[in-house]
Amino acid sequence: MLDPHRLRQFVTVAKYLNITHAAAELDLTQQAVSSTIKTMERDLGVALLKRIGRRIALTDAGRILRDGAQPLLDGSSALVRAVQDAERERDEQLLIARTVTMAVDEVIELVEPVRREVPLASIAVRQLADPELISALRKGQADMALRRDVTIPDGFTGSIIGYSTLRVAVSTQHPLAVERTIKLRELAGTDLILSIRPGDSYYSNFLIAACHRQGFEPSVLVDRVQGMPSTTAAVSTTGFAFVTDEPGLYHHDEATVVEIEDAPRVPLQAIWMQHRRSRLRQILLANATRKM
Repeated sequence: MLDPHRLRQFVTVAKYLNITHAAAELDLTQQAVSSTIKTMERDLGVALLKRIGRRIALTDAGRILRDGAQPLLDGSSALVRAVQDAERERDEQLLIARTVTMAVDEVIELVEPVRREVPLASIAVRQLADPELISALRKGQADMALRRDVTIPDGFTGSIIGYSTLRVAVSTQHPLAVERTIKLRELAGTDLILSIRPGDSYYSNFLIAACHRQGFEPSVLVDRVQGMPSTTAAVSTTGFAFVTDEPGLYHHDEATVVEIEDAPRVPLQAIWMQHRRSRLRQILLANATRKM
């Protein structure tokens, strides 16, 4: 039987491939972490780590254990939370982590049916940078995450629950800010501002592909300010950002959101942990998919 505490230590070592760094994250001594790994190797009868010069690496057995460990740890954490929730007899609550690329109005539309059907439900929404969404689910800080993606990570369940119309945000000083509707190719030669660099994000790749379909290759800038609404990227710049917010002025009239002719529609995905049940989440998902 694999002890969850030991397994968590091994996963942390496998992440860093450095005992010192793993021990610091776990708030344990290096000796304690090393002892745990040796105990696991003895109990399993296999080597999990090997030395290559001054570095450590995973053995084949170590890689198999690492790949299978996270779903086990996630499931264990989810089960503990479910048991504790039942014991405390807490009021129903829904914790939602949402991508910064999602407009506030989209969130309101999604949670409204839950508020209507379960008036006493507690709903909390956290806006997070995309890389933090999975972590929030694993740590029990969210019951579901809403993001711009189509892939589902191991150990999670998910589905596409809607599609959002893309628009562009530009500075109010931009020549196109006075237009009600623009053609996307009119932005050729203008920097496209992304929150995550191309290749690291489905959404970033989707936006670049939208430009390609209009016949131009955008020059790309990655916004150095993370965790802010997408509309802020256009403030005090000559570039543009794709957003799903309604047309109009934002941020003390420093940014303008403009409609795109024949606008692309981008998917909105909901994901959650396989072992975590939530009646409120099911209400939200059922109502969202009915509107697709």
